[in-house]
Amino acid sequence: MTCPVYLVDDDDAVRSALGLLLSTVGIKVTGFADPQAFLARVGQLEPGCLVLDIRMPLISGLKLQERLAEQGVDWPTIVISGHGDIEACRRAFHNGAIDFLSKPVDEQDLIDAIQRGQEALEKSLRGRAEKAETQALLAALTAREREILDRVAEGYTTRQIAEGLGLSPRTVESHRAAIGAKLGTTSQAELTRIWLEGR
Repeated sequence: MTCPVYLVDDDDAVRSALGLLLSTVGIKVTGFADPQAFLARVGQLEPGCLVLDIRMPLISGLKLQERLAEQGVDWPTIVISGHGDIEACRRAFHNGAIDFLSKPVDEQDLIDAIQRGQEALEKSLRGRAEKAETQALLAALTAREREILDRVAEGYTTRQIAEGLGLSPRTVESHRAAIGAKLGTTSQAELTRIWLEGR
């Protein structure tokens, strides 16, 4: 999987040059002439890596970063600037940028930064998919099974769980067997991992 790249820069020549460069190394690029156009479409776009110019009319690259964060869009972002200053660089990283490059952009630096961004995004998307899968498994547990799993994950023995919940050890074991069947494991370590992952 290679995530797409969204290039937001009001300079037509820069968009064209960077788009051509990235296409030669097999990176799919979609250009946007201004942040407003990107914001209008971001809800329909698949997750990708952002390359943002820092100085644009009406909405700067830094402001765009902030607006995306407010919308819960946390895609890897590379900020480029022809007027790089320390404060802008600091704000870009504070907003979550993975790199800050000065124009004229070094081609290899940009490609390397995008590859890092794509790897980070793919890892993040895999993690989210795994978490959603785990949460779906946990949702299949009954309230009593979830109560027992909580205690198993916290290290309580069957006898302690039985005493704490006013049940017989046999009933707790029966619930543990049902939990194991639903979650695909009876290992305490694995059950604890799933419990932590689903929180």
